[in-house]
Formats: sequence, structure tokens, C-alpha cells
Amino acid sequence: MAEKVLVTREIPDAGLSVLEGFDVTVLSESQPGREELLEAVSGAAGILATVTEKIDAELMDAAGDELKVVANMAVGYDNVDLEAGNERGVVVTNTPEVLNETTADTAFMLMLAAARRLGEAERLLRSGGWDAWGPKQLTGPDVWGKTLGIVGFGRIGQALARRAKGFAMDIAYHDQYRNEDAERELGARYLDLEELLRASDFVSIHTPLTPETTHLIGAKELSSMKREAVLVNTSRGPVVDEAALADALAESRIFAAGLDVYENEPEVHPKLLELENVVLAPHIGSASIETRDKMAALAAENLATVLRGEQPKTPVNE
Repeated sequence: MAEKVLVTREIPDAGLSVLEGFDVTVLSESQPGREELLEAVSGAAGILATVTEKIDAELMDAAGDELKVVANMAVGYDNVDLEAGNERGVVVTNTPEVLNETTADTAFMLMLAAARRLGEAERLLRSGGWDAWGPKQLTGPDVWGKTLGIVGFGRIGQALARRAKGFAMDIAYHDQYRNEDAERELGARYLDLEELLRASDFVSIHTPLTPETTHLIGAKELSSMKREAVLVNTSRGPVVDEAALADALAESRIFAAGLDVYENEPEVHPKLLELENVVLAPHIGSASIETRDKMAALAAENLATVLRGEQPKTPVNE
């Protein structure tokens, strides 16, 4: 009998085709409710999940003793309880590498859009409020030649730095560890976090979400930034204290922000929704057709490999 696989959301066909031969259940495109997940997972040997589902001990136990693998269709895996997986002998995998370039594109897009006030400009035009060109209308800072501070200098942070070199930007970074090879390749300099925030015209966040990085950027850190600085976050929402950021933007203590992730997705802090100087995107960092195909295929390959009794390509737990 074919082993049961639960796919928690509709995914690209590039992933589903890999799962041919298994007994596959695919839930709807919309985010499933908790009770729906707990019912649907019963008897599953594998779960292909997305970042919107909490895969914890309760859900693993609802699957039963057959569960062997949770394949997360994301590079981050803070939605999966690794300790619970270890205790139950469940392999957890993710999808690194395949979304680096697309997420870096999104971060750079948000930098440009926030600096040049693109969202505000489009809203003005669409509302009929634009009556003529003006010499001081909707001006913002150049990106070209400015200092970019990258917080988290992993694959995506380095991909962003490569794009910044094309804009003649001075690149600084902060990470838990120095990467001298990347420093030489990209002409980047290592700074501690406070130094980076004080020196940078643009700050882009690329750290994983851990207990140590939760609210890594809060009121104190925002107060260290330049008044003309722009903050971008495409990593995980809770890395930035959303309420503190909303206050800093409302009081013009920083110039602008570009956000693709939020503390309590899909909810957004109501104060941010009222502000003109923040560009808000609905977690589209990896949302190119090619990248989502690759993510779905890699997640499915990881899952299928484990169910065949083999080592997956990208495991994240023991």
C-alpha cells in the first residue's frame, strides 16, 4: 500500500509530480485551520508543509507512529518543532539555496521602493491627487553610492551585497561569525550591530528567527539609525519590533521602511497601515514562478527520499 503524504497547501505541479506513487492528500490554497490539519494528518508518513503551518508535537502525534518526515517548503523552519521531531525520530528538512537570488531581489526592490517613495507615489496617482510635476514633489534619498548595512551575512545577505556592488554601495555587515572570504570577495567590512546601525544609510535584515534574534531591532536599535535611513526586512517578522518601528516611522526618526514579513502574519500592526513612509508586501520574497517551482520540487524530493529510506538533500535536525 502506498504511504500517505499530506501536503498542507496547494503547491506548484513541479512538487506534486515528484510525489507520484504516494497516496497524496492536498489541502486547499487557503491556510488550513488547526482542526482541519489535525484531522487530515492522521496516518501520514510524510508532511510537506509551508511556513504558515505550525508543525508541533501535537500535530506529529496526530499523524501517528507512521510519520517519518516533515519537509518544510521554506529556508526557515521556525514553524517546526525540531525537538519534537528528534524525540519522535522524524526527519525535518528545508529548502535552502533555491530562493537566495529571488529573496535578494525582493530586498533590493524594497530598498528602492522605500527610498524613492514608490508606494506613496502610486497611491497619489491612482487617487487622482497628482496634478503636475513639482521640483520638490516626492523626493527621497539616492540608493546609488550609499552605505548598506546587512544584518545576517548568509547566502541571501551575500546575494544582496552582490546587487549592491552594482550600485557602488559601501557594504557593511553584522553576523554571529565573521566571513573573511566573503569580505574579500564583496569588499564588505564587519561591524558590530550598533556601529552598523549608526553608519548605514540602508539596513537590510537577513537573520533566521531564533530566541536571540527576536526583536533584535527594537526601539534602542532604531534610535541608533540615521534619521534619513531606510530599514528593510525580508527575513522573519519578529526579528523587528513592529510597534517600535511604527513609532519610529510616525515620528520620522528614520526615513522609511520596506517590509515583506510581519510579527503576527497575516496581521500587520495597524499603525503601519496608516503610514505613507513604509512599503508593505505580503511575504512575496520568494514569489517568482521559477523559485517556487524549485522550492516545491526540493521539498517533495526531500520527503520522497526519506520515505525511500535514504538521506535527504537538506536535513535540518539530527
